[in-house]
Amino acid sequence: MDNVPSRDKIKIGSSVSIVQKQDQRTGKLTDGTVKRILTSSSFHPHGIKVELHDGKVGRVQKMA
Repeated sequence: MDNVPSRDKIKIGSSVSIVQKQDQRTGKLTDGTVKRILTSSSFHPHGIKVELHDGKVGRVQKMA
C-alpha cells in the first residue's frame, strides 16, 4: 500500500486505479477516470480519495 500517488500527481480526468471502502481488506482495484478530488491534503498514507465519473469513491492506489 505504499507509494500511493500524492495529490499533485492526480488531475481531473486522470485514469487511475482506486480501492473502494468495501474492498480495502481484499485490495481489489477499480479503474476509472477522476471526476472530483475529495482529499484536501497533499498526501494521505492510504491514497488520495477521489470520485470517479461513474460515481464510485475510493482512494487512488496507482495511476493507470
